[in-house]
Amino acid sequence: MSDTDLKPRLRARTKVERPKLYRVVLLNDDYTPREFVVLILKGEFRLDSAQAEKVMLTAHQKGACVVSVYPRDVAETKAGRAIDAAGRLGYPLQFTVEPEE
Repeated sequence: MSDTDLKPRLRARTKVERPKLYRVVLLNDDYTPREFVVLILKGEFRLDSAQAEKVMLTAHQKGACVVSVYPRDVAETKAGRAIDAAGRLGYPLQFTVEPEE
């Protein structure tokens, strides 16, 4: 008989949690031109024209609208870049980042 052990070895597997997701929310203001808001949504958040228009109009009518959902670091980076781009042109466009529930 052989001295080979044919039993499977059990390895402890570490469970990796998915990162918590955060919503990027567009806040309405009465000073930033609608065309510029659509341009930012298309450029930074990769929305198509129809989606960008819908998000912009919803924020305009309701005061705020969820743009997209990302892991925290991505959400904060995208929101920050969009706010900076608007600020360079003197627009008070604002986005917030909040945890998804």
